[in-house]
This record gives sequence, structure tokens and C-alpha cells, in this order.
Amino acid sequence: MIGEKQRTLKSPVSLSGIGLHTGKPVNIVINAAPVNHGFIFKRVDVEVQPTIKSIINNVSETSRGTTLSENGVSVNTVEHLLSALYGLGIDNALIEIDGPEVPILDGSAGQIVDAIEKAGIFEQSDLKVYFEIKQPIKYTIPEKGIEYLAIPDNDYNVTVLIDYNSDVLVNQFASLENIENYKNEIAPARTFVFLHELEILAGKGLIKGGNLENALVIVDKDLPKEELDHLADLFQKPHLDFLPQKGILNDTLLRHSNEPARHKLLDLIGDLSLIGLPIKGKIIATKPGHKTNIEFARLIQQQIKKERQKNKAPVFNVNAKPLLDINEIRKRLPHRYPFLLVDKIIEMNESSVVGVKNVTYNEGFFVGHFPNEPVMPGVLIIEAMAQVGGILVLNSVPDPENYTTLFLKIEQVRFKKKVIPGDTLVFKLELAAPFRRGIATMHGTAYVGDSIVTEGILMAQIAKKEKI
Repeated sequence: MIGEKQRTLKSPVSLSGIGLHTGKPVNIVINAAPVNHGFIFKRVDVEVQPTIKSIINNVSETSRGTTLSENGVSVNTVEHLLSALYGLGIDNALIEIDGPEVPILDGSAGQIVDAIEKAGIFEQSDLKVYFEIKQPIKYTIPEKGIEYLAIPDNDYNVTVLIDYNSDVLVNQFASLENIENYKNEIAPARTFVFLHELEILAGKGLIKGGNLENALVIVDKDLPKEELDHLADLFQKPHLDFLPQKGILNDTLLRHSNEPARHKLLDLIGDLSLIGLPIKGKIIATKPGHKTNIEFARLIQQQIKKERQKNKAPVFNVNAKPLLDINEIRKRLPHRYPFLLVDKIIEMNESSVVGVKNVTYNEGFFVGHFPNEPVMPGVLIIEAMAQVGGILVLNSVPDPENYTTLFLKIEQVRFKKKVIPGDTLVFKLELAAPFRRGIATMHGTAYVGDSIVTEGILMAQIAKKEKI
């Protein structure tokens, strides 16, 4: 679905702090980026300054945060920053970072949002492309009570329910009905942790930079003085001279009564941004976490891929005059009955071509393949695809009748569905690389209706007939 224009930053945004888990100081600069760039991190502290795309396939870890890895480097705890960018409707940004983890700041996305708004947001030339939820997408882990659901809606709204089986952090609910309310309703919500979890997390090498200024610490169990003293020593803090009461350990007020649920919603928005497209739909998540957020995002991405495959099948008017009819094709290709397997060419430009083959019961190969269940041989589907590709290759010279094409290599061929009498095969061949020394590499796809039946990579060479 096409929406409003893409957005980036008017000027760079600089932020500094420490990583929640690494405890290391880190600086980031969020820069403007061109259209269709997406969110990309650049590790400027590494010699070759490798980049890491913010995409679902680059997620490498989800323990108490989301980590992205690519080109031999990683960036940890990206969810708050990505959530802030998505919440402000930004589509493209280059994030320079001089360490392995995004700074935690105050544990929310509020400071990031404020800094971006101060720098300004720039509207770009190209339009946004949304993924519109058209049918329910569901992910569940029944034994844990975890459930995610995406359903159709005209806007993007998110609802989260959390349940920690705690008498302090009771069941909570948070909802964002309009993304324009992200700044005030979601961005200020801080991350949280239970006091009794701290030793376990520290034992895993996490939360080295955690403190009462960047996380809510929830006390829901009575801990003996010895254990509290041990935790204080672990984090190099003074011993408490009192036993904390159940509730929020921090000497601060909650920003919202349901701040933990709102923060879980903040995390979910950041993790789902890794899908790579803004969403039109309603998301409902029960007991979300980073690992399951990512699994749900993968399901949505699979649906996007399926719909793209359906949408990219060429559509043609059977009554329209073809670009090349069978007589024109015969002038260009040397093939004749029973081996001319292209009926017409309906589209062609410098880099792609679309051709059609009508499959009828009268084809000679159906006599023996197979008499009682006729199926078009896969090698002949590839041959027909190659002939369509030959038309594209010959289109690169002014006198195609004096040239022919010789196929050098066919690879990565996949047969996905059988082709039977009555089917109309539509072939689309696209150049995978520019012509070089008369050699063309093409990606070919064969469709019946909206379904891909065959695809592969073909390499062909053009040569003058007299030189063969």
C-alpha cells in the first residue's frame, strides 16, 4: 500500500552514554540517509567501519535485548533507538556508533525522541510503501501463555498485555491507538528488572551498566540482608541500611501507572521495525519478549514475501496486441516446430522481457510424459524460459536476425509446481548484471497465474550466425 512520503533527519543527532549490558561508554550520531536506505548502523570504532543493516535476518541474540550482527561485528540493545525512529515515522537513517552497544540513557526512548525532534525531520521525495495486514497472522506458545496476533486495520496500533505472576507487578495492559501519540504515551517508559533477577543477569555478563538511573528495579520478594549486601558488592554500591519494601526500589515516581507494560510496547515496536516496512494493521501481544517479538516478526516477513511473489507475477491483457507475435519471434529465433516454445512477447525493455507460452494438450511431449497424467517436462520449461531470454539478448543488437544466442550455463533451478495442459506460462527474465563481452546473466521466473512454477539463473552469449 502506498502512503505518505519517506522521512529522514534534517541534521545529525549526537547522543552519549553507557551500554546497559557492556557498561562501556559509547557515542552515537544519527545521520540523514537517502530514500529506501532503511536503518543502518556503522561501527566507526572498527578499522574498516563495517555496516550492519537493521533487518530481521541480522538478529543474532535476544537475551534481555536485541543484537544485530553483520560483516563480523555486532551492535547490542538496538530496540529503543529503532523504536524511537519508527515512532517518529522516520524511514531512513545512518547511525554511526563507536562501541558495541547503543547507550541506555535513562532506559527509555524519550531522550532519543527529544533529540531527533530538536534536529528536525525532513520529508523526502519517494513515497513510503506499507505492508498492509490483509489476513490474521498468529504466533503462540500455549504452554507459556504467549500469543501474538496481527489483524487488518486502517492504521498502525499496538496493544500489549503482560503477566509476571507477581503480586507487585500485576497484570498490565498498554495500548497505542495512533502512532502520532508515541512521543508522549510510549517513548518515556523505562526498562525494568526484578531485584531477585540481578545476580542471575550479572552472572551471565549482562547489566554491567545498569543502575537506578536507567532502569526501574522492582522488589516483589523478601530478600535477606546478606543477599542484599552481596548484590551491593556485586554492583560496587554501598550496602543498604534498610530492608526494601515491596514495590519500586527507585526513589522515583512511575511516569505512568502501567509503565512496565508501556515499555514492553516500546520494545515490540522497535523489534517489529526490523521487518523493514511500516505496517498498517493492529498488533496484539500477550507476554511479549525480544525472542518471541523476533519470531513473530519473521512470520510477518514470510507473509510479505508471499504477497510480493503474488504481486510480481506479470499481468497482461489477452486481447492486447503483443509486442512481438509468433511471426516476429520466428524472425529472431532459429527454433521451429516442435521446439519453438514462445507464443508471444508482451513486454520488453533494455533489462527485462516478458513472454507467454500457452500449454495445450496437443503438445507432442504429452504423448509420453505422461499418457495418463500429462505434465510438461521441467527441461522444456527451462528451454521456453531460455528462448524468452534469447529475445532479450538479441534485442541488444540493431540487427537481431543476423545473431543467435548460445546458452552457457543454467544454475539454481527450482521447480515449485507442475505445469499441465490448459496452463498459460508467463516468463519474466531480468538482467542480473550488465552485458559484458556479449555475455548476459539473467534471472528467470516462470508463473502460472500468481504462482511461481520455476525459477533459475541463465547465462547466454550472443554471436553472429556466420561465426558459429
